[in-house]
Amino acid sequence: MTTVRKAVIPVAGLGTRVLPASKAIPKEMMPVVDKPVIQHVVEEAIKAGIKEIILVTRSGKSAIEDHFDSHYELEHQLDLKNKTQILDSVSKIIPSDVTILSVRQPEARGLGHAVHCAARIVNNEPFVVILPDVLVNNYQQDQNDLQQMVHAFDEHKAAQIMVESVPEDQVHLYGVADCNGVKPDAGESVSICAMVEKPKREDAPSDLAVVGRYVLPARVMELLAATKPGAGNEIQLTDALDELLKEQKVEAYRMTGKTYDCGNKLGYLQANVAYGLQHPETAEAFKQFLTKLD
Repeated sequence: MTTVRKAVIPVAGLGTRVLPASKAIPKEMMPVVDKPVIQHVVEEAIKAGIKEIILVTRSGKSAIEDHFDSHYELEHQLDLKNKTQILDSVSKIIPSDVTILSVRQPEARGLGHAVHCAARIVNNEPFVVILPDVLVNNYQQDQNDLQQMVHAFDEHKAAQIMVESVPEDQVHLYGVADCNGVKPDAGESVSICAMVEKPKREDAPSDLAVVGRYVLPARVMELLAATKPGAGNEIQLTDALDELLKEQKVEAYRMTGKTYDCGNKLGYLQANVAYGLQHPETAEAFKQFLTKLD
């Protein structure tokens, strides 16, 4: 049985890259086909064995918490009309043995600060960090990438950071893992010797970009508590991970699925196309529609 039972999902961002859509609706509630982005991410965590999900939120984001709560009036009406399938889709969003909690990030002070806001609930246990902007699509795979990362964490006794290969002209957009010239195959983990935040193309130690999934030991929360503001005058998770590297092994896990960055307009559209072509209710008709576009 896995030792990793908790996930921290920071959802306090403003969603400026998808404005005006996110002006009144949290970006995490924007739908990909028939589920909001946050539900796709929570389902990913649950499949990886997570039993306690901690949302790090702020004012104006109550719709996220409401989504995972019961809605008596809606469920009652669906029941009366015998719409069983739809009722199940809204009343059984999470299994009964999974808990969703929320904590507030009182001010925007960076990803590291957001993660540390959950320290008391994490309570000195290993934990997962999931950035909800990024969907990881493991369609028709027996295990999702997060499951494999959790397994690697337990087996190797080392923090796991998800990476994917990106084109050389895009490395400056990401944090990049330096694995001392070693490039893991998809689904494998290798040791990281350093992490470089948004390097110039000519300075990048590899093409392995960090893509928003982490499995971390409890020690990271202690390191975050001592982390000073860094880039952008914010408390950066990367800085705490650099300190962790000085103390223990950290590994880069190369993903097997495909990512979609729903935090920007193009990535969001791409996710809807990909997931729409996989959804049993829409796949065939949507494919026909797309083939007829000019």
